[in-house]
Amino acid sequence: MSEQQITITLHDSLAQISAVDWDACACPEAAGGARPEDPFTTYRFLKALEDSGSVGPGTGWQPHYLTAELDGQTIACAPLFAKSHSQGEYIFDHNWAHAYERAGGRYYPKLQMAVPFTPVTGRRFLVRPGYEEMGQSALVQGAVQVADNNEISSLHVTFCTEGEARAGGGMGLLARTSQQFHWVNADYTDFDGFLASLSSRKRKNIRKERQQAQNFGGEIKVLTGDAIEAEHWDAIWRFYQDTGARKWGTPYLTRAFFESAHAELRDDIMLILAMRDGSPVAGAMNMVGASALYGRYWGCIEDYPCLHFELCYYQAIDYAIREGLQRVEAGAQGEHKLARGYLPVTTHSLHWIRDAGFADAIAQYLEAEQRAVAKDIEILTKYGPFRNEVMEEHE
Repeated sequence: MSEQQITITLHDSLAQISAVDWDACACPEAAGGARPEDPFTTYRFLKALEDSGSVGPGTGWQPHYLTAELDGQTIACAPLFAKSHSQGEYIFDHNWAHAYERAGGRYYPKLQMAVPFTPVTGRRFLVRPGYEEMGQSALVQGAVQVADNNEISSLHVTFCTEGEARAGGGMGLLARTSQQFHWVNADYTDFDGFLASLSSRKRKNIRKERQQAQNFGGEIKVLTGDAIEAEHWDAIWRFYQDTGARKWGTPYLTRAFFESAHAELRDDIMLILAMRDGSPVAGAMNMVGASALYGRYWGCIEDYPCLHFELCYYQAIDYAIREGLQRVEAGAQGEHKLARGYLPVTTHSLHWIRDAGFADAIAQYLEAEQRAVAKDIEILTKYGPFRNEVMEEHE
């Protein structure tokens, strides 16, 4: 079988692609009803974004899902979007856009191979098992050809896996590194076991924060699956609106997304709600994968000391230990996570720039940035909260 037999197609709606075909590439491990490794690239999650109007006309995220077919079978697919801005990506290229346009170019629209509004590492080249090399190559070549043929300035593959970054680099894409903070489960049996791995000062600080948070005057509930009721989404929406308005202006997700989440995604979701007098006053929404818990949204309508740390970090760790999950990814940025057991890790992205001269300049910048990111991670890791002998195991 040669790559010449592969047909690349762009789809303006996920409805044009079979859910079975998409998930056979995105989450083959879930075919028998198991939990998907990555809940964000499943057909149901991406469809909820589209059906709710969170992506599509007027959002700056115009879907153009990519599929690769061989002899009538879908062997690979990718979430691809035409972007008219650089919001909701978390791998920042605003300076690139400004420089490109100052030089007389048109940076937007650009192509983004990503899960919208989701700074979570996962496969972006979704390939059916057995077609890995062929499928990756077809998706990269197809996306680059679409960009080049339409005189689009650039293609960005964000929060891809390290393996995809290596493969994409081998195909001529520019590799970029960034950092996040993740908590890793060292086979802890309970939260006290995790605390025992920390230095005495950090251990005491976390205990103090948890005590302060849990004295807010109510109870904390952890809800999953059918325990999540429609009324809970009213609270999550209020929290999301409040945080979104304070952090980035207009929130990305529509109210309809949370309705879709209730209908289609409850088994992928874990809510943590702080209840006072029977009403939620703060909460965090998490997505659950086969081996990781992903913190997504937090908000509150009443402020209490340390409640943010409790709901977003400590309750997440508690849940991951109980469920045997390997890690907690608590979202983008935030060096304050370091003191709470979340260590810096490298994240990856790939980039194609149509203008050769600009691509050379970006390549030089990325080399310097990669060294700086590696140095930052090295330094931050040494300032981690773990006892010295534990830190040596992490390094």
